[in-house]
Amino acid sequence: MNIYQKTLHFLYSQLPMFQRIGIAAYRSDLKNTKMLLDAIGNPQKNFKTIHIAGTNGKGSSSHMLAAVLQKSGYKTGLYTSPHMKDFRERVKIDGRMIGKMYIVDFVKKHRAAMKQIKPSFFEMTVALAFNYFSDEGVDIAVIETGLGGRLDSTNVIQPVVSLITNIGMDHTEILGDTLEKIAIEKAGIIKRWAPIVISETHPETKDVFISTAERRSSECYFADQILQVMNVYQPFDSSSNLRLDINKGAISLFKHLESDLNASYQTKNILGVLQTIEVLKEKGYTIPDQKVREGLKQVKHLTGIMGRWQTISESPLTICDVAHNAAGITELLKQVALTRHINLHFVFGVVKDKDLTKVLDLLPKDATYYFCKADLPRALDATELQTKAAEHNLKGAIYPSVKAALEAAQSNAQYEDLVLVSGSTFVVAEVV
Repeated sequence: MNIYQKTLHFLYSQLPMFQRIGIAAYRSDLKNTKMLLDAIGNPQKNFKTIHIAGTNGKGSSSHMLAAVLQKSGYKTGLYTSPHMKDFRERVKIDGRMIGKMYIVDFVKKHRAAMKQIKPSFFEMTVALAFNYFSDEGVDIAVIETGLGGRLDSTNVIQPVVSLITNIGMDHTEILGDTLEKIAIEKAGIIKRWAPIVISETHPETKDVFISTAERRSSECYFADQILQVMNVYQPFDSSSNLRLDINKGAISLFKHLESDLNASYQTKNILGVLQTIEVLKEKGYTIPDQKVREGLKQVKHLTGIMGRWQTISESPLTICDVAHNAAGITELLKQVALTRHINLHFVFGVVKDKDLTKVLDLLPKDATYYFCKADLPRALDATELQTKAAEHNLKGAIYPSVKAALEAAQSNAQYEDLVLVSGSTFVVAEVV
């Protein structure tokens, strides 16, 4: 085990990690984050930021904004979570992952403070990212929340603009059991004088954002009420780009705007991203329309994003997507319906702390399911998943691993069938 692997082992073994164990790792205040940032000199004060929250779409939106800012010539930091294959995916500058030795040196330098403060894995990672962005002198950093907003460890920044993609029922045991309660938590990222963009308007949450913005003297923009998608040109195949015509009222803003994040559900995220760009322009940022086009067309290449309607095989057509709650699965199934196929083979695994009943209610009864468990303690046992699925008339076999489930699905699929891998970010992480 080399020094970098030893450092990662320390982080994974010593620091509570929500992605692995769930609610036991969640911290319900910002005390530790602030103490750790104080100990390392409050690097978050040394660069500009954009803050992004939301139930679904915040990862896609973060990567889109980073891609456009990169193409516009800004040295752009990007902090996201969780990672798929490599811890360093969480912290990038202009699409390049943080260096291994930077992580080693950071942990070595601040290990005493970490032992004293006892931060969670996420709190430490936030501090690492902020320190890296400061040391590297980024022009601006796109910061994605981990969970919620108000009490999320990232919520110590004073952003140029904030973006909330949407509100759905997820992490209800932490954030609340109504859309309004969840919206209040997400609205916690709205800062005094910093504009807030909402990608998707919802009647149950709209007033939460308006009232919070008013209290904090922040301008509030509902992107889908300002911008309109006039036409959507669906991709000809799984590798083609999504194309959109975007209007601002009677004015044509973009004709044939392309995105390589090509699922139809990205249209909502694109509106939020475009409105955020409009706000940045008003703040003095130079973001030409051509660079918007170039950035959105090359999000995967520029940022390395994975797991958003991602094709991992053409024969049989095999697609993975990180949709993991009722709202996300709803949008995913709309895209499945738009994708030409005869039979659907669904490699499916979830984590224990999801409202599984709502998700299972949505899933197609005529698909063949391949139930599996991702390799982490928080994942739901495949046998239990199969039992619960059977109560909703969903039929399939159990497999000992995600990889085994995928191999079986691809083996059983005919030429014109579709293999879909979804239900959990961690299931997808094992196949991309």
